[in-house]
Amino acid sequence: MIAKMRKLIVLWIALLPSLGICAQEVKIAIVNQAELFNAMPEVSEVETKIAAINEQYEKDLKVMQDEFQKKYADYMAQQDSLTENIKLRRQQEIQDLDTRIQNYVPSARQDMERQAEELYAPIREKVQRAIQAVGEEKGYTVIISPQVLLYIGSATIDATPFVKAKMGLK
Repeated sequence: MIAKMRKLIVLWIALLPSLGICAQEVKIAIVNQAELFNAMPEVSEVETKIAAINEQYEKDLKVMQDEFQKKYADYMAQQDSLTENIKLRRQQEIQDLDTRIQNYVPSARQDMERQAEELYAPIREKVQRAIQAVGEEKGYTVIISPQVLLYIGSATIDATPFVKAKMGLK
């Protein structure tokens, strides 16, 4: 998605002259979104929630792994004294538990990514609204994140302080 945005921004800037915008004053500003995110108290709250969720997934995985280890050790210790029918049932239990563990890891990872996306979405929206408001107030033609650019000329305006002020951040 970021690559598409980069291409779109570069294309948009390349098309500015052909769109007749050059007849007007072109005001390009930059915004350091990483700086904005680091200044927002909501980000540390989200990171704390994500860490707690991750910790719970790790605990659940540890419980499953410990159960697997116990069942496997018990099976290995008793396998000579078990009937064939019980042996097969215990092997199946161990296999099923191993499959659950193998499926749990990617499932937990996907759920973590989904929850992180949901938790960060309001923060990204808040930043986007503030950037848009500053762009309109200051009359900027384009506002770009510096992570996209390889060169920033001295005439470029850093709108980060304005956006921080709009958001009430220091």
